[in-house]
Amino acid sequence: MTEIRCIQVAINEQPQTAEVPTRMLLSDFLRYTVGLTGTHVGCEHGVCGCCTVLLNGDAVRSCLLFAVQADGAEVTTVESLTREGSLHPLQAAFRQEHALQCGFCTAGFLMTLIPFLRENPRPSASEIREAVSGNLCRCTGYVNIIRAVQSYVALSRNSP
Repeated sequence: MTEIRCIQVAINEQPQTAEVPTRMLLSDFLRYTVGLTGTHVGCEHGVCGCCTVLLNGDAVRSCLLFAVQADGAEVTTVESLTREGSLHPLQAAFRQEHALQCGFCTAGFLMTLIPFLRENPRPSASEIREAVSGNLCRCTGYVNIIRAVQSYVALSRNSP
């Protein structure tokens, strides 16, 4: 028999209360219960990084956590980045620098980079490579992803 628990979680600053099976993955909860399909599931082993979301501000693999582990927490998904129809500057840099092709891995890269750039606003290329080393992309070869982050950093440096 599947045990069910009631959880309360803030997702993209919106409170959510739901009854979930105790073994439901956070990624499945986000996609199928809440309807936020920007969080992609690639390997289901925490290796590819496609399912990365923020849990209380830290990047985590949502395919490695149960939804009940997010009870009482703040979960931030890629959907939160676009505000009032405008792309987040990092998303805009990804578009400008052609840092995505099929787009499947992009959400994971973005959600990995948001806390990284908050902690390290002026990273070197090698620091950027290290930060995204846990995210797999089969299309871009990473050069444009690094370039997009550098472009974002340069724009941030010139912003008030």
